[in-house]
Amino acid sequence: MSRYFSRILAVFFLGSTIACNAATAADQSAVALPDPTVDAPLAAAKGERTAVLAGGCFWGVEAVFEHVKGVTNVVSGYSGGTAKTASYDLVSAGQTGHAEAVRITYDPSQITYGRLLKIFFSVAHDPTQLNRQGPDTGTHYRSAIFYADAEQKRIAEGYINQLNEAKVFGGRIVTQVGALNAFHQAEAYHQDYAAHHPDQPYIKHHDLPKVENLRKQFPELYVVK
Repeated sequence: MSRYFSRILAVFFLGSTIACNAATAADQSAVALPDPTVDAPLAAAKGERTAVLAGGCFWGVEAVFEHVKGVTNVVSGYSGGTAKTASYDLVSAGQTGHAEAVRITYDPSQITYGRLLKIFFSVAHDPTQLNRQGPDTGTHYRSAIFYADAEQKRIAEGYINQLNEAKVFGGRIVTQVGALNAFHQAEAYHQDYAAHHPDQPYIKHHDLPKVENLRKQFPELYVVK
């Protein structure tokens, strides 16, 4: 819990300077992107699939996808390491191989995997930052896509190549693409954190702007919750 409170206290005591920098970073990470040329079609019937993505602190990524049409559930957790090291204190030390990640459950008849990745790259985080995101640093804050099958791998790699070739960002995308071995749900106090603490300085100035960018850039997919 010590690193959890350190994150909160750091933003609180440093005040508006860090808060404004975080808000600015969130605004700058909102990039208008083309639709993926490689994607799965919308399913003919309602169903349930999952996507596991990592893009810095899971609070903000979770907050974004909880407002996406077609997404039925979002859970914060850890991927990339072993089950025995899947706890916040251990992951925060940066030596477990885990990344803070979210598991997104969605209806493929309403939204495609490629469309989820477009949101992920455009408003949920900055995919050009290596082993960091905004004020948070370390490999556990890395940008990563954990694919569940060959189709997800094909779509993820295809979209990254497309965006790099189009040079839509100021630098190359550093997002890792790797097989999903397991997803470990994070502690209960991390779940729906932004929704439960909207006035906390870290959430207010770093994560809520991402949700606002989702509303602005994807009005047809934004839902109020």
